[in-house]
Amino acid sequence: MSRPGQTDRFRELLARRLGWTFADNDARQLGDLLRDRAAQHGMHSEDYLARLGARPWDAEVTELVERLSITETYFFRHGEQFAALREDALPERIAARSSQRTLRMLSVACSSGEEAYSLAIAARQARPDPDWLISVTGVDANPQVLKKAEKAWYSTWSLRETPDAVRRRWFRQADSGYWVVDEIRQLVRFQRTNVAEPDPALWGLEQYDIVFCRNLLMYLTPDVVSSLVERMTRALVPGGFLFLGHTDSLGSSPSGLELRHDHHSFYYRRVGGPTPPQRSASRPAVSSTPVPSYASPAAPPVPAFDEDETYNRALDLLRQERFPAALELITAPRPNPLLARDRLLQGVLLAQTGRLDEAVVLARRLSDDNGLNPDAHQLLGLCLEDGSAVAEAVGQYRLAAYLDPGFALPRMRLGQLARRQGDDRTASGELERALDLLAQEDDRRITLFGGGFSRIALTVQCRSELDACGVRP
Repeated sequence: MSRPGQTDRFRELLARRLGWTFADNDARQLGDLLRDRAAQHGMHSEDYLARLGARPWDAEVTELVERLSITETYFFRHGEQFAALREDALPERIAARSSQRTLRMLSVACSSGEEAYSLAIAARQARPDPDWLISVTGVDANPQVLKKAEKAWYSTWSLRETPDAVRRRWFRQADSGYWVVDEIRQLVRFQRTNVAEPDPALWGLEQYDIVFCRNLLMYLTPDVVSSLVERMTRALVPGGFLFLGHTDSLGSSPSGLELRHDHHSFYYRRVGGPTPPQRSASRPAVSSTPVPSYASPAAPPVPAFDEDETYNRALDLLRQERFPAALELITAPRPNPLLARDRLLQGVLLAQTGRLDEAVVLARRLSDDNGLNPDAHQLLGLCLEDGSAVAEAVGQYRLAAYLDPGFALPRMRLGQLARRQGDDRTASGELERALDLLAQEDDRRITLFGGGFSRIALTVQCRSELDACGVRP
């Protein structure tokens, strides 16, 4: 048994090494942990404490972090804060960043990654244009939970507060759980960080638009809390937002921050920056382009049906990610049967709205009608991949690339899938080819099959994956 004095010393060393504080009722847990760790190293408790306090002992500190961390979390936890993020913070930051077209976000004590991915999804849904670059950094002291975060697979329980539409759009069900889709994973990176220690690269001056640091401050010593809050405040751009946990309060007038209260949630905005726009109950429409209503009996009859105009409007709605409106428009009653291009667009929209089975049926019909149509094979590949039929999807991508050697997007998907399977050499070849072709890729194909990414964003993504292969000449 460890003695009370030894437990107190252990608690002091944890505060020094990690910045963590423990209440008196944690003494039994700490005493048991001290005894177990000393025995693991074949030491008496006093010798173990002396070694822990004498000089750096990284492997042991890592073990202590893993044993003491509280890792329970889930997607979109505390929904009222995410409502404030969506309806207040993100619109304000998007308006302020309209010239740079970037959003940078930080999740402190991100645990197994649910919060960081939730931030990425919220920002991805809010961005006004595909050219915007979104990045989320998740940091935690526990390497084990960071490994889970990087894997991006979660149980159904982790998605218990996730709306069905969000689950369908940004997750893929497999292995009795869910994978975060690649287009969200690529926005997020994770790193191990001890918040008790300075990190100039992480806490650079005025680099984040949004910082989430929820339910952490209560576990830190007062000195570490003070230094961490100062770092987070300085790391926010003027006008950036800080979200803390419900148990963490900085008072009504913290230095450099102003208190906000909306959506039944308190949060903070760094003073300065552009004058905040007038907030209203409803968000402005994404586009002023009117969407015609074919259901209203009072609407005047259309004298002539313009197929090109209808297709182009539906394609524009797809670019704006107004998928249901685009689907309604492209499938509205018309005097002639749908053209192949319209049916292809319909299939893309069915997939985007979560009606994957219908999209697969339509894509197969398009392929049956014209087996030489590379776009039909590309659509079928995307649908099959989302449905976890990856091997068949690879075959469809190869057909698309064979039928049109100038088609960049199937090459890119083939490279990404090869990387996922650990075949970096194959991935490198496919990604090299995709990178060469992307500059000339058809705009319509980027809209249909680019997953909401612009040509520039796809090029950056392709180059990043190619560099990660490590086999380029």
